Amino acid sequence: MVHDVEALDRDLLAVLHGGMEQALDDDAFNALALRLFAYQYDANIPYYKYCQRRGQTPETVQHWQQIPAVPIGAFKELTLSCIPPEQAEAVWMSSGTTNPEKRSKHYQARLAIYNASMLPNFAAHVLPDAVHLPMLVLNPPRTTFPNSSLAHYLHLVLETFGAPGSDFVLGAQGLEIDKLAEALRQAENSGQPLCLLGTSFAFVHALDAFATCRRTFKLPAGSRIMDTGGFKGQSRELTREELYGLFTEYFGVSETHCVNMYGMSEFSSQFLDNTLRNAYQGRKAPLAKENPPWTRTLVVDPETLEPVPRGQRGLLLHYDLANRNSVVAILTEDVGLEGKDGFTLLGRARGSEVRGCSVAIDEMLLATQG
Repeated sequence: MVHDVEALDRDLLAVLHGGMEQALDDDAFNALALRLFAYQYDANIPYYKYCQRRGQTPETVQHWQQIPAVPIGAFKELTLSCIPPEQAEAVWMSSGTTNPEKRSKHYQARLAIYNASMLPNFAAHVLPDAVHLPMLVLNPPRTTFPNSSLAHYLHLVLETFGAPGSDFVLGAQGLEIDKLAEALRQAENSGQPLCLLGTSFAFVHALDAFATCRRTFKLPAGSRIMDTGGFKGQSRELTREELYGLFTEYFGVSETHCVNMYGMSEFSSQFLDNTLRNAYQGRKAPLAKENPPWTRTLVVDPETLEPVPRGQRGLLLHYDLANRNSVVAILTEDVGLEGKDGFTLLGRARGSEVRGCSVAIDEMLLATQG
C-alpha cells in the first residue's frame, strides 16, 4: 500500500499542536492510530513479520486496543524503524546501565514531531501558570550526549521556556555543586523563583553534598522541581515521599511543586505527575501520571495482555501516536495501576510479571527470524 506520509505527519502535528487541553475522543484517536499502524505495518519490516505471525494486520485490526504491542526489550534486539536508520534526524539510545552491550535504539524520523509532543506536555504540568523562570538543569546539555532523549528534552525546555540566568550545572566533571549552591543563594536573596530540572539520581547527589556541608536553602514561592527516573541514590534507595521531603527540607519547595516525569528513549511522549497542575487549577485529585491526549495507557495482565480491573496491578501498555517512526504500542516492564485521571507507576516488574515480559520478547524475536 502507498502511504501519504506527508499527510500523516500533518495530521499528527495538528493533534500534537492542539496541546493538553484538547478533547481527542476515542473515535479520533482510533482513526489516527489505525492509519499509523497501517503505515508501520508496511514500512517496519520486523514489526510486519511480528504482526503477520500473530495474524493481526490492517485488514483485521479495527480498534487501537487490537494493535499488536511490541515488548520494550525488542528495541535492544531489533531495528524498529520505518525509514533507513541513516536517514533519521536523531537516534535515542538507552543508558545501558543494566547491560552496556545491549542498548535500545529509537530512530526519530522527524524531531518536529517529538518536540511537538514534549513541549505542551511539559508546559501544562511544570509551568501551568505560564511563567518563564530561570532554570537550573542537573544534566549535561545535548551537545555532550546527542543520543540521549533526556538531554534533548531538558535542553529544549531550557531554550524554549528558560528565563535569563538559566544554565546547566552538570558538566564533564560531574555535578558543579558550588555553581548550583551560588545560584540557589542568589535566588534566595533576590526573591526570584527557580525551576530545577534533572534526574532523581542527580538530585540525590546534590542533596548528599548539601547534607555533608549542612547547607539548606529557602527558595522563593513559586519555585518548582521536576525530576525524572528512579529514586536510587549512591548507597541507598529513596521513596518518592522521602525524596520530596528532602526537597522541602533542603530547597524549601513544597511537594505540590514537585513533579516526576516518566519517560523512556523508546517513547516519544512523556507522562508527568498532576500535582502542580492540580494545585494551580484548584483541583483535588489523587496523584497520577497524566496521559497526553495523543496517548492511551492500559494496565494489562502480563500473560494474557488483557486489561485488568481497575485497582489491580499489571504491566503498563502505552499507545503513543508521536511514535511515528517505530511502533504505536509498547509493552513496558513497568507495573502500575489504572486511575480515573491517569495511572500510578509502582515500579519494575517482578516474578510472574518479569516472565510475562520475557515471553513477549521471545515471541517477537521468533517472529523476526529468517
